Amino acid sequence: MQQMLFSLGIIIAGLSTGYLIQRIVRAGIIKADPSLGRARNFLQRLTLLCLLPLANMGAIWIFQADTFRLLFLPLLGFLAIAAGAAASLILGRVLKLDRSRRGALFSTGTMSNLGSVGTLVVFTSLGEAGYAMVPFYRLFELFSYYGICFPIARSFSPQRASAAGRGRILTLFADPFVLVTLLSLGTGLILNLAGVERPSFYGPLNSFLVPLASLFLLMSIGMAMRFGKIGSYLREAFVVAGIKYLIIPVAVAGSAALLGYGSIYGGLPLKVVLIMSSMPVGFIAMVPPSIYKLDVDLANAAWLVTTLLLALIIPLQMFLVRMI
Repeated sequence: MQQMLFSLGIIIAGLSTGYLIQRIVRAGIIKADPSLGRARNFLQRLTLLCLLPLANMGAIWIFQADTFRLLFLPLLGFLAIAAGAAASLILGRVLKLDRSRRGALFSTGTMSNLGSVGTLVVFTSLGEAGYAMVPFYRLFELFSYYGICFPIARSFSPQRASAAGRGRILTLFADPFVLVTLLSLGTGLILNLAGVERPSFYGPLNSFLVPLASLFLLMSIGMAMRFGKIGSYLREAFVVAGIKYLIIPVAVAGSAALLGYGSIYGGLPLKVVLIMSSMPVGFIAMVPPSIYKLDVDLANAAWLVTTLLLALIIPLQMFLVRMI
């Protein structure tokens, strides 16, 4: 219960603080760029280039992978993306949505909030041992988003941008966020394999870094929250919620169970996969609707509804984790 309340508290505090700052700026009480672009950029860069890489390196440093089955973690992460993509494309046709709405449904049904919410819930509920598995689960995430999901979302756009998906994915290798993430992953692995003992302060440090990183990322999201015409898109939003909290977890956690993840490390890998595969719409899912002229209001509604449902989903996750 304490772990659950702590996770929910960080999520609520981050989003509400960011949104409150946005309202204060819009009211003119504080003079700043109304979009808060610089502030959001600072929080995101601080978190993704400093806090999370340090936490990832420290967790992987003591990660023990003495079973071949854990090598399937990245494939399970990719399966979550593929399952969300397939379900979104099928349901978009079943609902007979126009191309703009189908593109937004695809974007939100496919891309999830693994960074600020998933990592926080895993860390607070499963500790460093579980958190160390998260970077491996997310190994193909960015490459899949930019190399596959963005081009498919673009195909629904009336403007049909001409940039090739291959060109977009190649630019990832020059992206500082990707490079720093890979560097932290590699450094942690090298120190682990070399048998270097991790300093005793790293455990308490990670207990501070991970919640702080999630808080900052959620604040940056809150600064950009828009409610728009959410009431007009509740049907689509709950369809996306069904994809996120039913279809993807059943496909991915079910596959993990078939791989025997519930019988190794006390079921820890299965618990990690269960949590990470049932996450709300990621804020990155807002990008394709914005740049490709898709239905932004549908995307906003899906993001907000799936995020609010965390109040029910996280307790359910904690219950299932205890059952494993």
